[in-house]
Amino acid sequence: MSTDIVSFSNLALIDPLLRALTGAGYERPTPIQAAAIPPVLAGRDLCGTAQTGTGKTAAFALPILQQLSATRGAGGIRALILSPTRELAAQIGDSFRIYGQFLKIRHTVAFGGVGQGAQERALKAGVDVLIACPGRLLDLMGQGLVKLDRIEIFVLDEADRMLDMGFIHDVRRVVSLLPRQRQTLLFSATMPRDIEELAATMLKTPARVSVAPPAATADRVRQSVQFVDKASKRAALQRILDDPRLTRVIVFTRTKHGANRVAEALSRAAIGAEAIHGNKSQNARERALANFKSGVTRVLVATDIAARGIHVDGVSHVINFDLPEVAETYVHRIGRTARADADGEAISLCDGEERGLLREIEKLTRQRIPELRA
Repeated sequence: MSTDIVSFSNLALIDPLLRALTGAGYERPTPIQAAAIPPVLAGRDLCGTAQTGTGKTAAFALPILQQLSATRGAGGIRALILSPTRELAAQIGDSFRIYGQFLKIRHTVAFGGVGQGAQERALKAGVDVLIACPGRLLDLMGQGLVKLDRIEIFVLDEADRMLDMGFIHDVRRVVSLLPRQRQTLLFSATMPRDIEELAATMLKTPARVSVAPPAATADRVRQSVQFVDKASKRAALQRILDDPRLTRVIVFTRTKHGANRVAEALSRAAIGAEAIHGNKSQNARERALANFKSGVTRVLVATDIAARGIHVDGVSHVINFDLPEVAETYVHRIGRTARADADGEAISLCDGEERGLLREIEKLTRQRIPELRA
């Protein structure tokens, strides 16, 4: 489908949306947009597999704006977009503002970590589209400030991240309160079994759209693997970081506790490091990211979930302290370096139990990762 659709005007989008897209400098739809917009405009449920950065926000925001502008609602919130983090929720809100600038569709964003006064005022004034994080949404519902009985379209964005951040029970609770007659769109970078099962309960004969991660990985990323015993990983990491060429480094761990332990060990070794993961407060995450961007902190130790929102130019190296259990995640991780036409390097520490994971990565990327000798 996407090969035939070369412009947004081929997608049957209305003129106010096309004008907004032109003004924002959009030239042609991305594959996920070309594949998803037609079935969503047709009112179908949709299950989309796509990484961040593929243009998936426009893939649901544009048809939602078009559908809501075509009919008058009975009052109340008509579309709900559920987002795992406030950073992503704010980005989605910006997208609705840009795309909907020539339409009379009102939206607001609701998330925790800030006072709810402004959110409360916007809700009382009336909105058509609510973009929310699960915790704050349930708080507002508990206070009687949000009702979901008029929802026509529901979007669950980054479903796998919701699962990893422990929000899946909140998501199920929200879904249980939605009208049975609705259109539902689910997007996820990966499709673990729990998400497949959730999709099966939420979606009715959905259109399925998948944008594969770039199997070639980032061409400018030099990749290598160092085979080490599990117990020797921290020492190996410190040796690698002794090289001054590693100027701005993201180290990936599989768990939040692992991220904390690695960051603490590096700090004890006088290597400036901070951890970033879902258990950290919003302010702590933002502070760690700001320190990393400014160069105050040389090493950011992150879980995959926290790293989804990290878009920092000048990352010289990515180090996989633990290999990811899903091969596609490796592609996403090493894409944190070699951004904005820069070169980058990815080094993976692989213990005996992870050899199978390495084989899966090499199968996906269709290349053998050379060994880095200690």
